[in-house]
Amino acid sequence: MPTFSRAPLRALLLAASALAAPSLALADQHTVDSVIVTAARNPEDPPVVANARARLSETPGAVSVVSAESYAARYAPGIADLLRDVPGVYAQKKWGGDTRLSIRGSGIGNAVHNRGTLLAQDGVPFNEADGFGDFQLIDPSIARYTEVYKGGNALRFGGALLGGAINLVTPTGRNAGADNLLRIEGGSYGTLRGHAEAARVWGDWDGFAAVTAGQAEGWRAQSAGQEQHASLNIGRRFGEEQEVRLLVNGGYAHQEIPGSVTLAQALNTPQAPNPGNRTLNYQRDMGSVRAALQTHWRLTPNTVFEGGVYATWKDLDHPIFQVIDQESRNWGAFGRFDWDGEVAGRRADVFYGASFRSGDLDANQWVNVAGSRRAQTAKSRQNARALDLFAEGRLFVTDQVALVAGGSYGRAVRDYQSFKLTGVATTFDLTTGKDYDWFAPRLGLIWEDEAGAQIYANLTRSVEPPNFSALSPTVGGFTALQPQEAWTGEIGTRGRRGTLTWDVTLYRAELENELLNYTVNPAQGIPAATFNADRTIHQGLEAGLDWMILSGLRLRQTYAWSDFRFKGDIQYGDHRLPVVPEHFYRAELRYDHPSGWFVAPSVEWSIQDTVVDYQNTLKAPGYAVANLGAGWKLDHGVSLFLDVRNLFDQRYVSNFGAITDARLVSQAVFFPGEGRSVFGGLTWRY
Repeated sequence: MPTFSRAPLRALLLAASALAAPSLALADQHTVDSVIVTAARNPEDPPVVANARARLSETPGAVSVVSAESYAARYAPGIADLLRDVPGVYAQKKWGGDTRLSIRGSGIGNAVHNRGTLLAQDGVPFNEADGFGDFQLIDPSIARYTEVYKGGNALRFGGALLGGAINLVTPTGRNAGADNLLRIEGGSYGTLRGHAEAARVWGDWDGFAAVTAGQAEGWRAQSAGQEQHASLNIGRRFGEEQEVRLLVNGGYAHQEIPGSVTLAQALNTPQAPNPGNRTLNYQRDMGSVRAALQTHWRLTPNTVFEGGVYATWKDLDHPIFQVIDQESRNWGAFGRFDWDGEVAGRRADVFYGASFRSGDLDANQWVNVAGSRRAQTAKSRQNARALDLFAEGRLFVTDQVALVAGGSYGRAVRDYQSFKLTGVATTFDLTTGKDYDWFAPRLGLIWEDEAGAQIYANLTRSVEPPNFSALSPTVGGFTALQPQEAWTGEIGTRGRRGTLTWDVTLYRAELENELLNYTVNPAQGIPAATFNADRTIHQGLEAGLDWMILSGLRLRQTYAWSDFRFKGDIQYGDHRLPVVPEHFYRAELRYDHPSGWFVAPSVEWSIQDTVVDYQNTLKAPGYAVANLGAGWKLDHGVSLFLDVRNLFDQRYVSNFGAITDARLVSQAVFFPGEGRSVFGGLTWRY
């Protein structure tokens, strides 16, 4: 396993305090919303969530479960709100539903969209077949719980990405939180959002249906948006642990785009949009329909099969520097066998399976005049296919210690065709393609005591081939990029002792050919470019510790140390990589009164300035933002909540895009954090 370099003294001191001080802790008397996975089930968890936590605790690495109960008493319209309290997951809102997501530095250079992490619902990817993904069509309201597999711990999904996988699991008619639920919420910036769901069981049949609709004017100018989501989950049982399910999801999102600005603008006139965005009326209209047929089928007392087929359709109308219009169709199939039994008289379990994805995308571009199309400038077809074969087994060499070994074989295909347009000199005819294949092994061990506390360690290889956006085809073909590769070692512990629950992981990834992006010139609408770094290091600490101080009073604190840097680069030396803060900390103190009301002040703290460019000449200032939550459970299934954010109206930078050298290129890459806002809501379960 790679050795860990010496951490900065302050990082070690803060990490030590996170482990030693009871003040770095959380528990919840009424709805235990801890994202910490432990093998010991908590009786206060809903059974379906407790089962998910127990299942994920078999993984010798960092994994988490986020229950729907964890954000039921606050405003949570997007993935940044859903993942707020998962240690080591950097999910920061930019505006509307647009989010920056990075797990252990995955997709660290991407100013927009998602790369390096699989996003899925019920195992069906939100990502395109080439790995490119969006966040806007994810609705946390339509999730019973969410699984977070960091890095190589996502092997059950077959992939080998640095960031791992995030999978939202839809409720069924049997495990939804209520037979009927109505929710209305609203507040600052013209925000109004409604949600309704129903769950039913008819003998061997069950069904769940939900709809969500919302709109907001937005805190910044040029940031208004609206969204609609619908979900249907119908299942039929044929025996114990034998069922087939049909899942259908649809969504639409319209979002104006205020864009990034300079640091001075972000701090002094944060509500103003980028002037170019307003002139060209930057916005995004996106619609999607997704359907899947899945089964969970116990074949023998020792073997269970889970699998399915799916198809998705997505349409994007996207006026930015040009008007981009894309229509994509993706389909796939996956299957996994889980076996448990004995090998040579010792307890053992194995899973193995395959995942296949295929997609084609029709892409067109036009000259943008105030958001309207003029002359067409580009036309292309992008086809991608991906195959993963994977397996992992555990052998308990003692009653408490298991050795783990596995791996995945992956293959990715990129086929591209562009068409020359009549009378347009810059277009071209081109047909090109690229194939990638790899093997990503995994070794580990896990120790568990009788109370469920665990210590684990693993070593995993990850591989990420470039997507079409990174390959940036021109008349000369694809950009000469290599797949990003990494070896990641991690060691950690999780468990529960009395009023304390902990989850701590230390990791180090040594990367070659890291796919990094930088913004060429955002003021002129020129998109990001991609390059392969030589060698880079991503290492850090992910820590969460929960403590029930008194009956009804609990304290949650999570901390991430993220030390990402070049390693002897010919151009950037050992400079720090930008975007993700080195030290990031959250805390919430919550008091639940026996009569049903609660109050919960919290803080989000980016502890020190964060570098913006690869030359480390510019930094975004650190910040601390205070928030306040409150709620009240009334009779007859009615509950109220109040969510006050940025309580003191602090001006700060939420996140930003990476640039090469701030002395030489535009610095308009910053996204202002939202000012003070107040949201409230009412939920009726019956």
